Amino acid sequence: MYVWDDNWLARQTESAIEPDLPIIDPHHHLWDRDGMSRYLIDDLYGDTSAGHRVEATVYVECVWGYRTDGPQHLRPVGETETVAEIAELGVGHGAEIKGIVSFADMTLGDSVDEVLHAHITAGRGRFRGIRHATAFDASEQIRRTHSRPTANLMADPAFRLGVQRLGALGLSFDAWLYHPQIRELTALARAVPECIFVLDHLGGMLGTGPYAAKRAVILEQWRIDIAELATCPNVYMKLGGIGMVEFGLGFEQQATPPTSLDLVNAWGDPIRFAIEQFGPQRCMFESNFPVDRMSCSYVTLWNAFKRIAADMSPDDKAELFYGAARRAYRL
Repeated sequence: MYVWDDNWLARQTESAIEPDLPIIDPHHHLWDRDGMSRYLIDDLYGDTSAGHRVEATVYVECVWGYRTDGPQHLRPVGETETVAEIAELGVGHGAEIKGIVSFADMTLGDSVDEVLHAHITAGRGRFRGIRHATAFDASEQIRRTHSRPTANLMADPAFRLGVQRLGALGLSFDAWLYHPQIRELTALARAVPECIFVLDHLGGMLGTGPYAAKRAVILEQWRIDIAELATCPNVYMKLGGIGMVEFGLGFEQQATPPTSLDLVNAWGDPIRFAIEQFGPQRCMFESNFPVDRMSCSYVTLWNAFKRIAADMSPDDKAELFYGAARRAYRL
């Protein structure tokens, strides 16, 4: 359960840097979890209108709005239905949700076609692809993702057949994994070159449990694996997730929230390395809100991204904040 302290976040008082720079936020969620943790469309509008020029967004699945009856494999279509309706009702009221990434079980293989076509219909022109989270670690100290993946899932023949069906339909695959699994994604991207892949959250560099206090070693291997993944022309990289508790930097435990400079000091080098490997044309900054709200405010997060990109050309900035996301998700 992600719960944040609004009073703690209110201590961040930064104003938006470069407020006229157009942004597509390619990764956010909406949810209402038993009244304990809420982040709904008005909350999103509040964040995206707080100073930065966020013109459009992409919603990414989080097991919200599922159908409560009918065939089990089709119940995730309810998330697409729910978000598509919210997006239509919200046109003209704030940053428009122009893309939806939902869930379908890739291990259905060829049979996943039924689910994908149902998502396409439900999406009212906004459905863009699937995220079947594969984030798995053998340690019980590492949280398993909501899809309850098993080890080596991306190598499963049925899973790969499902991803092939995505590619055949012109849909993309969002990959949420942990850093030891990056090589598995590289093998999958090479096995299914007709599919567009988007790696979420900088490749999931863990920093808790058995990975605590090992950041230098982790970054060394991460750089090797990211450089190899970047040789796959069908893979994009999302630059974000930098406020996630699993990454182990402990921002959420500080007496005051980190500033944008604090975020740059912690994440500037890995983000710049990813951009060097993939190129700005295949990298996109992401908010990962409200998950990253555990550590910082929306304005502060995008200020950090703008500071990281400060020395880049206008064309490269346009790609990182807008163009790559528009192209990857066909917006």
